[in-house]
Amino acid sequence: MNFEDLKPLISAYIDGETSLEETRLVEAALDSSEEARQYYTELKQISSDLHTWQNENLSSDLELKIQREVLKKEGRAMERKKFIPISATVAVAAFVMISAPLVLKNYTARGIQGRLRQATDDIGEQFSYHDKGRIAKKESIEAKLQYAPYYLKSEYEVTRDEATDDYYAVSGKAIPANERMRAFDRSVVAQAPGQTTATHRIGSLNSVLKDSEAVSIYYEEPSIPIPVESEFNTEQYDNQTENEFLKVTENPLSTFSIDVDTASYANIRRLLNNQQTVPAGAVRIEEMVNYFTYNYPQPTGEDPFSINIEVAKAPWNTDHLLAKIGLQGKSLTAQTLPESNLVFLIDVSGSMQDANKLPLLKTGFKLMVQQLRSEEKVSIVTYAGNAGVLLDSVSGGNKQQIISAIDQLSAGGSTAGAQGILTAYELAAKNYIKGGNNRVILATDGDFNIGVSNDSELVKMIEEKRKQGIFLTVLGFGMGNYKDSRMEKLADKGNGNYYYIDTEREAKKVLVRELGSTLFTIAKDVKLQIEFNPAQVKAYRLIGYENRMLAKEDFNDDTKDAGELGAGHTVTAFYEIVPASSSEDIGGSVDALKYQVPQAKPDTGHSDEVMTVKFRYKNPDEDVSKLISQTVTASQISENPSEDFQFASAVAEFGMLLKNSKHKGNATFEAALKRARSAQGKDEWGYRAEFIDLVQKGQTLVPETYSTGYGFKNAE
Repeated sequence: MNFEDLKPLISAYIDGETSLEETRLVEAALDSSEEARQYYTELKQISSDLHTWQNENLSSDLELKIQREVLKKEGRAMERKKFIPISATVAVAAFVMISAPLVLKNYTARGIQGRLRQATDDIGEQFSYHDKGRIAKKESIEAKLQYAPYYLKSEYEVTRDEATDDYYAVSGKAIPANERMRAFDRSVVAQAPGQTTATHRIGSLNSVLKDSEAVSIYYEEPSIPIPVESEFNTEQYDNQTENEFLKVTENPLSTFSIDVDTASYANIRRLLNNQQTVPAGAVRIEEMVNYFTYNYPQPTGEDPFSINIEVAKAPWNTDHLLAKIGLQGKSLTAQTLPESNLVFLIDVSGSMQDANKLPLLKTGFKLMVQQLRSEEKVSIVTYAGNAGVLLDSVSGGNKQQIISAIDQLSAGGSTAGAQGILTAYELAAKNYIKGGNNRVILATDGDFNIGVSNDSELVKMIEEKRKQGIFLTVLGFGMGNYKDSRMEKLADKGNGNYYYIDTEREAKKVLVRELGSTLFTIAKDVKLQIEFNPAQVKAYRLIGYENRMLAKEDFNDDTKDAGELGAGHTVTAFYEIVPASSSEDIGGSVDALKYQVPQAKPDTGHSDEVMTVKFRYKNPDEDVSKLISQTVTASQISENPSEDFQFASAVAEFGMLLKNSKHKGNATFEAALKRARSAQGKDEWGYRAEFIDLVQKGQTLVPETYSTGYGFKNAE
C-alpha cells in the first residue's frame, strides 16, 4: 500500500477506528517508515489540540484575531457588518484547518466533523453548512425565508435590540448586546438547493436582522471539504449475509417473497451524492433493480400480472448464466380504482426539523394531495411527545382543507412513534372501507425514542394490525439519525412498501408519477418457488432478496406472509446459474448420507428444461392463494439479451460492487457503466441517466475493498 492510501488509516488508527487487520498494517508502517511516523506525530498533535481547546476560555478579542487570520488565509477582507461570530473553539479549529491543510487534507477522510464537534464546548443542533443564505426579518416564532429551504427553528423569536436597532434571533427573551454571541445556543438549518453540503454542530451562532430588510447570513466556509460521516452518525442498517451458490442435487427448490421497495437505491444515491461511504447493509440489490421500470407487457388474462423470463450469459462471469424473472402488475384506470381510506401518519418530533425532513415531507404530501380523487378519504395523525388527530376522513376533493392542515405542521419534541402507529391504525379501522384500499402512510426518519421503540416489539405490533386488512406504506426522510433497518421491517411486516425520499424529484416519482403502485395493491402475499433441473443446472444463487427468503414449505402455506404487488408495479429478480456441464467446484459439500435413499438420477424426459418457476398470490381481499407455473428450456437461452436485461444486470453488477460481494466475479464499474449506457433506451424521466451518473461517482468513491463503512451503526 502506498503512503497516500495509508494516510486515512493512520487517521482512523489515532481514533481507535481501525479493524485488527488495519491496525497491524498501520503499526507495521510506523515501524518501517519515517514518513509515516512523522505524519502520525503531526496528526496526533492536532487531534490532541482539538480535544483540549474545548476546555479553554478564549476572549472575544482573541477570537476576533483568529477569525481575521482565517479571512487573510482565504484572501478575503474582513467586513464587520457581514460577519457572524462563531464559538471560539470552532474558530480555532478552522484556523488550524487552514494553517495545516496538507496534514488535515487526509485527516478529514474519517470523521474530522466529529472531532470538531467534540472540540466545541457549547454545541447546538445540527445544521447544513453553506457559505451564505438569506433570512427575512419577521417578529414571530416562525421566520419565513426568502431563499428556501432556509428557515429558523420555530422555538426562536426575532427580538429587537433598542440600543443598536438590530434584530437578533433569540430564545424567549432579548439578550444584551455584550452577550449576543450566545444569542443562538442552537442553530440555523440551511442547505442550498442542488449543492452538496456537510453537516455540523455549532454553538454561539448569532443571526442579525437589520430593520426593515432581509440581511445575508455568512458562515465562514472551510478551505477543505468536511465529510458528513462521523462517529456521531447514528444511522442504522441491518447486516445481511449474501445468498450463496447452492447445489441443485441438495437444494433443488428456491423460495422467496417478492419485494417492491425502492428505498435502498434512493438512499444509496443520497450517500454517493454526498460523497459518503455506502455501508454494505444499505445495499439491497433487489431494491436497486426494482427502482426502475422495464418494458414488460401488461397482463392479458385473469391474473393481475404478466410473467417475463429471460436467460443469457452472466456479464461478470461468462461461464455462468443469468436468469431474469420479471413481473408486470396490471395498471388500473381512474374508473377501476377502488375507494381509499388513507391515514397520513406524520412524525413532527424535534428530529424532523431539518430541511430534508419535515419541510420536504410537507412538499411531497401536498403534491400527492393534488392527485387525489373525491373517492379518497384522508385522515392525518401526527406524533411527537404524544399522538394527535389533525384530520378525520376528509374527502380528497377538499384539497385546500388537507393542504392547510399540512401547512400547519411544525417540528418539536420527542418521538412517540409506537403511540402514533396505534392511533393511525385505530383511525383507519374506524373509517374502514370494505373492498376498498385501507392504508396507513407513515412518514418519518424512524428515530423513535418514546414508548415502544424496540424493533421486535414494533414489528409484532404491526403484524397484529395487518390482520385488520390495513396496508402500510413507509416513507423515509433525512440523514444522520436515519433508521433504515427499522423502516424496512415495519413495511415488510405491515403488508406494505418502503420508499426513501431525499429530494422533491423523488417525492414526485413516488407520490405523483407512481401513485397508483404506491397506494393500490392488486395482489398480496406474492411468492415465487423455482425448481432447478440437475440435468441442466449444477448450482444457482439468488441475487439479493436476502431478507425475503422463505422455507420451501412456506410456498404452499397460505398463512405465511409475503410481498404485495401494486398497480403497475414491476418486480425483477436475478438468478446466477452454474451450468451442469461446468467443472467448477461449488464447495459446501457434505458427506454421503448413510440412512437415506440415494438421490435419483435426473429425469431424462425433461432434460431440456432448465427450471420451472411457480408463483402464488392472493387477491387483496382474499385469503386463499392461486397458483401459476411456467417452464424455461435451454432453447430459450438468448445470445442477444434485451435492452432491459442489459440495463437491469448493470444495476445488479453495480450493487455487487458497492457491497464488495465475494460473488462479483469479473464485475467492474467500467463494465456496468458501458452496459448501462448502451441500454439506456427510452428514459422519459431521466432515471436511467441518473443511474449512469451514480456509477461514475461510485467509481471514484468506492475503494476496491472496504468494510461496512464508518460512522454508521448496524442494527442490533
